[in-house]
Amino acid sequence: MRPLRLEKKETSVLVGIMILVIIIMVLANPGTFLTYTNMKGMAYQLPELGILTLAMMVVMISGGINLSIIATANMAGIVAAIILKSQPGSPSVAFLLALGACLGVSSAIGLLNGVLVAFVEMPPILATLGTMTLFNGISIVITKGYVISGFSPAVLYIGNGMLLGIPFPLLIFLLAAIVMSIFLRKTRTGFSLFMIGSNAMATKFSGINNMAVLIRTYLVSGIYSGIAALVMISRFNSAKSGYGDSYLLITILAAVLGGVKSEGGFGNVSGVVIALITLQVLSSGFNLLRVSSFLTTAIWGFIMIAVMVTNFLIENRKTRGAT
Repeated sequence: MRPLRLEKKETSVLVGIMILVIIIMVLANPGTFLTYTNMKGMAYQLPELGILTLAMMVVMISGGINLSIIATANMAGIVAAIILKSQPGSPSVAFLLALGACLGVSSAIGLLNGVLVAFVEMPPILATLGTMTLFNGISIVITKGYVISGFSPAVLYIGNGMLLGIPFPLLIFLLAAIVMSIFLRKTRTGFSLFMIGSNAMATKFSGINNMAVLIRTYLVSGIYSGIAALVMISRFNSAKSGYGDSYLLITILAAVLGGVKSEGGFGNVSGVVIALITLQVLSSGFNLLRVSSFLTTAIWGFIMIAVMVTNFLIENRKTRGAT
């Protein structure tokens, strides 16, 4: 089986693409792109998308998909926001309760997804589509479509603060990426996850409990969605059912662009991080050029199709060469 670390050639290609994109955006936005304000803005925008992409990535490696990551984050964020607003006199207690509730809700949704996929044997796309719809609806019922806002400075620091000159949410993302890398490369569950994505039947007959591995995988995805929820509600100083809807496509795009195969079995955190930086640079450059958000969404779709077609052609060529 292919090692978990991306091959040097693939890493070089990703880094080359990232550098090329940066050069293009610098030339397209002279005097505005390489400014402190723009760099700071990108550093604050990347973390929440990055953590959600890690939540998507870990499931895609198993050969599945989690369409409910945004709904999970919003649901967990709303519960946390309600607790934060209900304890105005004791912010530290409210913060701890909100943190526990946020991660508890996201973990429960992750477990539900895992049970539906592994135990009930529902196709991942249908199981997570169902939970996405369910919790989107529950979120709207709870908030009645309104925004819950106005948190304490300590909460706002999570998404807007700086530590040693580095945006605090960026540090959270880097820590989350390191933990995910260790989980995938150094744990038995991580190794089994790649095996399931490569060949689920062979993995089962090798003595690995596929059901347990898949449930743990969706649990991890849920936890990461909860962490993203904390960053989101802190950065926006509010919680709402519709936040981050546009992120779903980009998380899949970033994972695929970073080397995660749609059929599972392959992927690496370093590749995904490089892909996220590339997409963030593109997004920031488009904003500076005042490109329509609708056109930007169309561009994301085009890039994803192009990457998928390219991967298919490469795999086809390898298969023909092997025979």
